[in-house]
Amino acid sequence: MRYDVIVIGGGPAGLMAAIFAKRKGKNVLICEKMPKPGKKLLVTGAGRCNLLNDTLDTSFYHPGAEKLVASVLEKFGKEAMLGFFKELGLATYADETGRIFPATNQAASVLKIFEMELKRLKIPIELNCEVKNIHAIQDGFELKLSKTTPSPLSSPPSQRGRGQGEGKCADIKCNNVILCAGGKSYPALGADGNGYALAAAFGHTILEPVPSTVPLTVKDPWCHFLQGQKIRAAVTSFIQGKKTRTASGELLFTQYGLSGTAILDISEEISVAMNREHIKGVAVKADMVPFMEEKELRAELSRRSSRGFAGAELTEGLLPPKIGDLLRRTLKTSDPASLAKILKEKEFQITGTRGWNEAEFTAGGIPPQEVDPATLESNLQKRLYLAGEILDVGGRRGGYNLAWAWASGAVAGSEA
Repeated sequence: MRYDVIVIGGGPAGLMAAIFAKRKGKNVLICEKMPKPGKKLLVTGAGRCNLLNDTLDTSFYHPGAEKLVASVLEKFGKEAMLGFFKELGLATYADETGRIFPATNQAASVLKIFEMELKRLKIPIELNCEVKNIHAIQDGFELKLSKTTPSPLSSPPSQRGRGQGEGKCADIKCNNVILCAGGKSYPALGADGNGYALAAAFGHTILEPVPSTVPLTVKDPWCHFLQGQKIRAAVTSFIQGKKTRTASGELLFTQYGLSGTAILDISEEISVAMNREHIKGVAVKADMVPFMEEKELRAELSRRSSRGFAGAELTEGLLPPKIGDLLRRTLKTSDPASLAKILKEKEFQITGTRGWNEAEFTAGGIPPQEVDPATLESNLQKRLYLAGEILDVGGRRGGYNLAWAWASGAVAGSEA
């Protein structure tokens, strides 16, 4: 059997691509290396699935990807996404920050409505099946497939492909391929970067993938003493003394260093500098009292000191007691000006980042310039389309990466 479209990867972009190709009347097959599709989708948004954002435009993606993102979002933007989910029966809501979630607050609900639509459209899925090679043939491709594990009957017969449950996949031919193999974050959930080699075989450039939206490693006694402590803070990254990005949010001290939403939001430039470009001299400065200007904080500390307060009492009510205890133990001065300076500009020298198992996203992959922005077809190989995180578009945290997956999958599926 020869398919019109084979979708490689059963993640968010792949599921969208398959549905939209099938709705165009194409004969579609999904090849997924995991026992079930959508495994990574289940952990998005801390299990709540941050579907997209109420503010959705190119400013939340890499500057080099603006043309591609603009073209794709013009064809399948916020209203189209919300309409699609409503059509499938998924109720949604936006929180106070503009992040849009399923009304159930469960990623499992999102995956379930996709499974229902795949069943309705009778789209088969070849599970536990990895695509090893893609060869261009006349008017299409031949894919060499390999079983990753013995295949359980993890989907009903209507969703299983030809090789499902047989112990090996047969090689398959098709007219068009949509490559939605994702990046490298959360490898235990199937994202190991195998799609890069498939794309590179057709001449595509692969910008070295590095972990993004990832905790940072630090050797500092503050992190060890304060591990487990969370505060609201403003953090700023510096690479070789140059200020790169500032973010506000949660700062979490850990045994290995720093985490929390504020750190995740500034981590991409740090990871690229340290893991790809091997740059040293990276630091993060934390403002641990962001609700007060330094002058105001200094005056408050002076007032407390003049009333006879000392040690941890100087920061009581401003910071958690654990931080006050740390200051009492480690600082040799209780001078209000010096203390205010430390609390507003505490510097941490960054030694590296955590690995792929703790990274939410991937920075790197195939440059956006190597696909047609109108169709997502490869500029190097006709009938090969690319969608999702395999392209280096670099969406910010807050629903932007999933929004890109939905949009790019829908466009590629409609065009293939």
